[in-house]
Amino acid sequence: MSILMVTGIDGARQCAAAISAQLGMEVEMAEGCKPALAALRKREFTAVVVDETLVECEPAAAEAIWERAGLAIPVQVNFALSGSARIVRELRSALHRREREQLLARKAADAAMETELKTTVAGLLLHSQLALAGDEIPAPLAERLRVVADLAGTLSQQLSTPLHA
Repeated sequence: MSILMVTGIDGARQCAAAISAQLGMEVEMAEGCKPALAALRKREFTAVVVDETLVECEPAAAEAIWERAGLAIPVQVNFALSGSARIVRELRSALHRREREQLLARKAADAAMETELKTTVAGLLLHSQLALAGDEIPAPLAERLRVVADLAGTLSQQLSTPLHA
């Protein structure tokens, strides 16, 4: 996990060192848009911190950085007004927010998959039972349908049991 810091302000290297020490993450410096874009092409970052003055002076360049940041958390700060302690707080907050969002997204995906699976299994169970209810089913086919119905029933019971049990 690493952070890309985009700023040309004096003292940025000391700020990067403080951020690295407090967050336990590598901090790579870029003193402008071109070095930042080159760094983003080389590797992925957990967060991209861009100086507000760059955003105000070169909005197109800042937009290019945000577009190429991928899944990195975008953080915009005014390095002239913010000390390293505040930047660390901003980054920590952004990282925690990302973790919460990822957890919620995983839970939503799990719930959607579970619902889809339960619906499919219920359909298999219903249709196999309806097929078995028919009168003119050859014995070998009836046996296979019973196996499908039993498997679907077992799977349905397993899906109904909470994971914590």
